[in-house]
Amino acid sequence: MQKKEIMLVGAGLAGCLLAIYLARRGFSVKLFEKRPDMRSHDIPAGRSINLSLSARGIHALSEVGLDSKIKPDLIAMSGRMLHRISGQLQYQPYGKNQGDVHYSVSRSVLNRLLLDTAEASGKVSLFFNEQCTDLNLANNCTKFRNTIDGNTRSVGFDALIGTDGAGSAVCRALVHANAIEYRHEPLAHGYKELTIPADANGKHRIEKNALHIWPRGGYMLIALPNTDGSFTVTLFLPHKGPVSFESLLDGQSLLGFFRDQYPDAVPLIPRLTTDFMANQTGGLGTIRCMPWHASGKVMLLGDAAHAVVPFHGQGMNCAFEDCSEFNRCLDRFNDWDELFQALDEKRRRNANAIADMALENYVEMRESVRNPKFHLHKKIEWLIEERHPDRFIARYSMVMFHRIPYAEVQQRGEIQAAILDRLSVDAEQIDDVDIALADKLVEERLDPIEMI
Repeated sequence: MQKKEIMLVGAGLAGCLLAIYLARRGFSVKLFEKRPDMRSHDIPAGRSINLSLSARGIHALSEVGLDSKIKPDLIAMSGRMLHRISGQLQYQPYGKNQGDVHYSVSRSVLNRLLLDTAEASGKVSLFFNEQCTDLNLANNCTKFRNTIDGNTRSVGFDALIGTDGAGSAVCRALVHANAIEYRHEPLAHGYKELTIPADANGKHRIEKNALHIWPRGGYMLIALPNTDGSFTVTLFLPHKGPVSFESLLDGQSLLGFFRDQYPDAVPLIPRLTTDFMANQTGGLGTIRCMPWHASGKVMLLGDAAHAVVPFHGQGMNCAFEDCSEFNRCLDRFNDWDELFQALDEKRRRNANAIADMALENYVEMRESVRNPKFHLHKKIEWLIEERHPDRFIARYSMVMFHRIPYAEVQQRGEIQAAILDRLSVDAEQIDDVDIALADKLVEERLDPIEMI
C-alpha cells in the first residue's frame, strides 16, 4: 500500500489504536477529536468509567507492544459473584481453566496510554477540539469546526477512517450522502452509574476479583472493580414502566426500591441518592451499518459501524479486533477500495453476531443466572469440554477467552445449546446426564474447532 496520509476522525480507544498500527507501518496520520485533550483536561472518557478487556483486545494490544504497559492497571475478574435479595452470595467461575479471566480496566487510563503511544510514534498528528461537520466524497474533503473559537476549516484526505463512536459524524455524513444504510435498534432499558467507594484503608469493600451481579429478572445491578479500591456500579433498568427510571422520581422512591431489591448494596453506596439524581441516565442500543465503506475512500470502524450493548463486555474488544484485522489487510491489498471491501466482508458478519449475543447475554445476566437449570448447563458444559476439548467450548468462553470468529461462535453456540437442552431434559443433577449420549451428540454435530 502506498504510504499516503490517512485521516482518522475520533481519538477514542479504536481511533488511537488504529493510528498506532498505521504509524508502525510508516503512514502519516492526522487524528481529529471533537473533545479536548483528555491528558490535560478533566473530561469524561466516554459512556463507561471502566470496561472489560478480554482475549481479543489483549491480543490487539500485544501486537503494538502495549499489553505489558497496561497490565499494572488491570484487575482480573475470574467469575461472577451473584448477590441474592436475601444477602446470600454465590460465586460462579467463568470456566475451569485458570486463564479464563477477563479484566476491569479504566477507559481513561487506557485511552491516555494509547494517545501517548500514538503521539510518541512521530507519525501521528493530533488535533483536539475539532468537530467534524461535513464530508464531501466527491472532493475528498472534510470540514471541521473548532469547538473553542467556532472557526471552520476544510481538510483534504486520501483515505478517511471514521472511529468516532456510536454518534459518529462520519457515519451521519455517509447516510446523508446515501452511501450506506444505517439501523439503530434502541433497547427499552437504560443505565445509571454509581460508585462503591474504597474503605478507610483504600481497599475494596467486596470481593475484588469478580464481576458482581445483583440479578432481578427484568433488571440488574452490576459492579466492576477499580484499582483505587472503588467499584463502578451500573444500574440497568427499563426506561418506562412500574419498575423503571421513570418510576424513581425522588430519593424516597429510590431508597425504597434499593432497600427492597438490593438491600446489601445500600450501605455500600453512601452517595446513592445524590449520585443517582445527578448522574445522567444513559441510553443503550445496537447500531448496524451496511456497508461500512464508501467510494473506496471512507471506512467506518468500531462503534461508528457497529455499536453493541455492553452485556458481553465486547464493544472495545470487537473494535480492537477490527483494528487488528485492518492491519492484517494492509499485507494483502494495495488498493484502499479492495481493502475496505475485504475488511467489511469479514468483520461485518462477526460484528452482527456479537451484537446478537450481547443482547442474549443481558437476559442471562439479569435472569438466567437465577435458574438452577442454568447452573446445571454450566456443569454439563464443563464435563463435555473436558471430554471433547477440540470440539466443545462453552459459548461464553469462546467469546471472552478465545479469538474464534464471533460468527462461528454464534453458530456453534446454537448447536451446543441444543445439545445441552437434550442432555438436561430429564436431569436434575450432573450425575443424571447420559455421558454416552453426550459423546455421540458432540461427535455428530460439532466439527473440531480451528483455534486462533
